[in-house]
Amino acid sequence: MLLYNGDFIPESELRLPLTNRAFQYNDGFFETVIIANEKLRFWNDHKLRMLAAAKALKLELPQTIVSGELEEKLLQLAEHNNATNYGRLKLKLWRSGGGLYTPDTNIADWLATITPSTPTITSPLHIGICETVTTNYSPFSFFKGPNALLYVMAGVEKKEKRMDDMLLLNKQKQVSELISSNIFWVKNRELYTPALETGCVNGIARTNIIRWCKKAGIKAREVYFSTEALFQANVVFSANVTGIRSINQIGEQSINTDDAFLAEVRQALGF
Repeated sequence: MLLYNGDFIPESELRLPLTNRAFQYNDGFFETVIIANEKLRFWNDHKLRMLAAAKALKLELPQTIVSGELEEKLLQLAEHNNATNYGRLKLKLWRSGGGLYTPDTNIADWLATITPSTPTITSPLHIGICETVTTNYSPFSFFKGPNALLYVMAGVEKKEKRMDDMLLLNKQKQVSELISSNIFWVKNRELYTPALETGCVNGIARTNIIRWCKKAGIKAREVYFSTEALFQANVVFSANVTGIRSINQIGEQSINTDDAFLAEVRQALGF
């Protein structure tokens, strides 16, 4: 079962026109949300990022999206698809209508899909440093969708090199992010993560980790550092809405791990 512009329909009945602007121009964005124990995890933060993304793209969101009605309908969809205990929601929003580069309208269409899933594994990651592509800061780099091809090509390189993930750098060779996660490191009880101006996504887990650090009295810094900082850290880890994983090797070089700190963060964020 799908939720298309507010209506529940079977997947087999979904029909999108050839003029669909998401297909023709990648004219939209998406959110990935985890459903756990009959709740949309970090839902308020997802709504805020959707509003910011829509503003950046000059999209007019339907009232259903900006009201409390959407949350109720998404949980109903999760129940339809047996995903209330643990599920993965993808909410896609795109500019409606036709047109060429100049659109006919700014009103948004949307589609929600939910599938049952399982919590992410917590085993450490062995990552490589991406050579194919670099991140690029823009008014659209903080949310998901407009730069999808960048992450696809990084994923191709990951597969070729048989890595668990790839570290993406910006053009200045500064640490930016992983393929679908933000990256963090801790040194002397201070947390570091790349600044948004390195071109990384403003991840929902990122927002919550920084928020927790401030409450816990841990200094959180958004920085412009080279990869050398990772090798000097006490622990390096990735995080997105699915969970947190430590990184214990970059290329051929092993790095430090601190399971106690990661357990503290996981507990605080409810992972």
